[in-house]
Amino acid sequence: MRGTATGKNFAVLLRCPMQDQDTWVVLQDRSETLQQILAMQWDFECSIHGVQRELPVAANENGPPTNVKPDPPAAKTTKVRKSGVEQRAGTRVSLQVPVLVYGWTRSKGTFHEETSTIVLNAAGCLVELSATVELGDMLFVSNRASHQELECRVVHIAPQAQRKAKVGLAFKVATAGFWRVNRGKPRLPKTIRVWVRGVDRKGDPFTQSAYTIDISEKGARLEGVGTITKPGETIELKRGWSKARYRVVWIGPPGTSQANQIGICCMEDNKNIWGGDLPVPAKRKS
Repeated sequence: MRGTATGKNFAVLLRCPMQDQDTWVVLQDRSETLQQILAMQWDFECSIHGVQRELPVAANENGPPTNVKPDPPAAKTTKVRKSGVEQRAGTRVSLQVPVLVYGWTRSKGTFHEETSTIVLNAAGCLVELSATVELGDMLFVSNRASHQELECRVVHIAPQAQRKAKVGLAFKVATAGFWRVNRGKPRLPKTIRVWVRGVDRKGDPFTQSAYTIDISEKGARLEGVGTITKPGETIELKRGWSKARYRVVWIGPPGTSQANQIGICCMEDNKNIWGGDLPVPAKRKS
């Protein structure tokens, strides 16, 4: 039997690979650290696509925060006091989001380091870094879940034990949507014949036709591609003279009505093979 000591409770934010739904899952009495929790895959149920297993987009101790969504972007860019401490823009949230911090420093030169936020808001975040940085250094922070990145400035440094420091990063432009990535454009139900090229489970190249179930600017859902058995594979879609590379992010569970379906996300920026089949987004009035 275990001792009388009890583990910690965590809440992890898990995102359906089809990006239809986010789900907070509470993990009770865990012996892992928060960093270990972030590095592990967890099962959860999407109400649309069923049971999934993904790495957390974010995590927190005890339970889901009630104020996860940052405040709207400030009208002005974040200012820095003479003491180097960032003036807060919006509510700060204690939330661990995996990020990559990289850039160039006078003391170390080029560096990149994977870490997680400690607190965050629309104007920046607090992270723990082993790399030596200085106040005023211009760096980049990349959200490892969305791969979106922003330029930021070091505005606060608090040395810690074990050769690390708590570093405050202020975005060059306050961006509320950076932490809770905005959904892609809504998917449009559409049946379009496409040609799929890839490699099957035996390692042999294949080319076959398939039909879309729905499409969006960033991806699609296809019917009839039973040769693909796991997420992460790369395929090429061709429609007429247009083609693009896609990554498989979802596989329909066998034995369900979604068997032989796959969800795909485009790997090429600003590439759209659907042409006029997607509605033109309405321009916002200034």
